[in-house]
Amino acid sequence: MAGEREPGEGVPTGSEEGGSAPMFRGVTALVLDAKGRLAIPARHRDALAGPSGQLVLTADPSRCLLLYPRASWEPIQAQLMALSSFDARIRGLQRLLVGHADDVEVDAAGRILVPPELRRYANLDKRVVLVGQGRKLELWDEAQWEVQTAQAIAFPADGLPPELAGFSL
Repeated sequence: MAGEREPGEGVPTGSEEGGSAPMFRGVTALVLDAKGRLAIPARHRDALAGPSGQLVLTADPSRCLLLYPRASWEPIQAQLMALSSFDARIRGLQRLLVGHADDVEVDAAGRILVPPELRRYANLDKRVVLVGQGRKLELWDEAQWEVQTAQAIAFPADGLPPELAGFSL
């Protein structure tokens, strides 16, 4: 039937804490238009922007962008800014994540404008990938996403991290 999705196909779901926070998953190939606008897939739009249409887009150390519902971003920012800026590593992370954070809104056509500074930071040109990561979405340059995926499946000779011992799919 039109408009129906396959189970788990990039669909935001309720969290374990009573279903209040969306959980994003799935990978979607998209195109930035000439003005740097990105059409948010309809399946993510309501859960991501909520009734206000307000989102936060920021830089990630991996050279992708992070897209959060504003309500999910605010406690992260508060927690990060509560850390001591006397530690150069913390200060660097504060500068990166909070300093690059930009409030963006979903327009009537379901698009957001990716600011030029953030497009340059993540090397976003035209072909991009939106990747669900639980409570946020990552926005990658398509070629960089392919590199990340190749690295993820090329396990090193020393095996998986100890945290994954006993983990099963």
